[in-house]
Amino acid sequence: MMTKINTSAYVPTELSIENLGENRVKINVYPFETGFGITLAHPLRRLLYASTVGFAPTSVKIEGVTHEFDSMRGMFEDVANFIINLKAIRFKIRNANPKVVVNYSFKGQKEIKGIDLINDEVDIVTPDIHLATINEDAELNFTVVIECGIGYVPSEIIREQINDGFIALDAFFTPVKKAMYDIENILIEDNPDYEKVVFTIETDGQISPIDAFKHSLKAMYDQMSVFRNLLDSNVSVQNVDAGKFAILLQSINDLNLSVRSFNSLDKAQIKYVAEIALLSDNELKNLKNLGKKSLDEIKNVMEEIGFPVGNLSSEDAEALRKKVSELRVNKE
Repeated sequence: MMTKINTSAYVPTELSIENLGENRVKINVYPFETGFGITLAHPLRRLLYASTVGFAPTSVKIEGVTHEFDSMRGMFEDVANFIINLKAIRFKIRNANPKVVVNYSFKGQKEIKGIDLINDEVDIVTPDIHLATINEDAELNFTVVIECGIGYVPSEIIREQINDGFIALDAFFTPVKKAMYDIENILIEDNPDYEKVVFTIETDGQISPIDAFKHSLKAMYDQMSVFRNLLDSNVSVQNVDAGKFAILLQSINDLNLSVRSFNSLDKAQIKYVAEIALLSDNELKNLKNLGKKSLDEIKNVMEEIGFPVGNLSSEDAEALRKKVSELRVNKE
């Protein structure tokens, strides 16, 4: 029998989802050509951890406490243990706000758990997690800042943006507890070498596993969007440079800047990457609330994407200003 010569890779057609319990699913996708399964599965696994939006406490202020190694009268735990317990509690902001500041007050003998932190602003998806134990003479008043984010942000970065009296926390935003995949062989048209990808995804309850998977797919599509012009039938090899500014026309969200750097740009009404490229070095330095660390970070990122600050030609700058103006009008 003559071996069939393919001119294109087999396109997967089958997708099934199996519920494995609360916040845990198995997703089967097949069939893939040999080697294609891991090509898809590995980056999706990384994106599940790195791009799925979650909520975490980023700082805390405790009445009567000056630093994280302090202790508090009437509370069994020292402040360091209180903070460890607080970081283990998984919050969920009830509305669309990216950040909330929540005040809590407890008095008298009580074991405080996650369920006791539920209010109109936040829900708790780990209600049984222990926070602290106070005695009958104690009064515990504290304020928690809860933010929306992705991945992990160390306390050193968060410390740059907090108010006096607050203790910065390491923020573990990702709601994905487990993201695994297996590659299995499957028989297609008498060929046993095709592959099935089996994802097993578990979240902490802030988001469903299916929604987390959808977010990772969107993140993958977004990352690939820079090549969109290459797929346009009207773009040839000779004029592919017409799409060289594609990354500059994206939102500053796509630069994955630190929270402090992003906030400084956002407060300056800078929405698109092009608006950074259009600034001179001095104009960037003079942005309000932009510290040296943020300045260096932004300049480094712009160099990495190939558009150092203040290096556009006058012709390119004029074209970009016009395009950004159009984008803003359409956005409004």
